[in-house]
Amino acid sequence: MLAKSYMDRGELVPDALVILMIIERISQKDCADGVIFDGFPRTRDQALALERELREHGRKIDYVLYLRVPDDVLLRRIAGRQTCKTCGYIYNIYYFPSKRPDVCDHCGGKLYQRSDDTLETARHRLQVYFAQTRPLIEYYSGHGTLIEIDGQREISLVTEAMTLALGIHGSDAEK
Repeated sequence: MLAKSYMDRGELVPDALVILMIIERISQKDCADGVIFDGFPRTRDQALALERELREHGRKIDYVLYLRVPDDVLLRRIAGRQTCKTCGYIYNIYYFPSKRPDVCDHCGGKLYQRSDDTLETARHRLQVYFAQTRPLIEYYSGHGTLIEIDGQREISLVTEAMTLALGIHGSDAEK
């Protein structure tokens, strides 16, 4: 709940809270064979803390996937997102809208926009990204773990590229 209050304002959740949640989660049995983080770490301090905690648990970061997408596309993806209250299906008013405005094509449920998916919040997220997150691209690239993927392609092609990247080992990874 505390983390959600930060996200709703478009702010980063404090590192100490994020690390606490991550450590608790990766200690679960279903994470014994590995985990995939989405949107974490977001800062160099978080990356260093995560690496330290993973080492203590006998683990390491194998790969970091970076989905490269222009800023204007990101803004439209975020600010245009709508979700069905009934079935959870996701639409985008710019890229794949429902046939009838605010009505789900799958179940007829009402579509809504999350409180943190406004254009203003999306712009704020990008500003935070430029200041705090973008330096991680250089950080992980320097560690040889970064794999760049063109995030503008069709969803199935992006998914395939991600799957292939995670299946590649060592220096064979296409960067």
